[in-house]
Amino acid sequence: MKLLKYNIDDTLLVSYFLRFSIAIGFLSAVLDRFGGWSKEVSVWGNWDNFVEYTGILNPWLPQIIIPIIAIIVTVLEIVLSVLLILGYRLNMTSKISGGLLLCFALAMMVFTGLKGVLDYSVFIASGGAFALAVLQQRKNESSKVD
Repeated sequence: MKLLKYNIDDTLLVSYFLRFSIAIGFLSAVLDRFGGWSKEVSVWGNWDNFVEYTGILNPWLPQIIIPIIAIIVTVLEIVLSVLLILGYRLNMTSKISGGLLLCFALAMMVFTGLKGVLDYSVFIASGGAFALAVLQQRKNESSKVD
């Protein structure tokens, strides 16, 4: 692609877009759990509501474990966001991000219905993360010297 007078690698541009949009999506969700968004746009609005929602998506788990799962998912989203932004081990980070989003999408679909998954584009975000892994893998393969 030619942007102004500079040639830019399309896959590099797409890779950056995917990295930052997925990371910002994770960080926005984390911010929501701690009341960082206004009530008008918030999904959870506070930690207790997020823990309750975690329980809705994981009804087979004992209630005592639900807060631990909520903490693990939150820490994982923060760590994945930082790794995506830094570009560290993108193939692995992207696959884990895609897997986490896919698990979230499937749980939402099964336990709360399809509409929320579609409205929040969770499958698209998961697909984007997996696409980022493919882009990174192809980049790594093309840079190997025989």
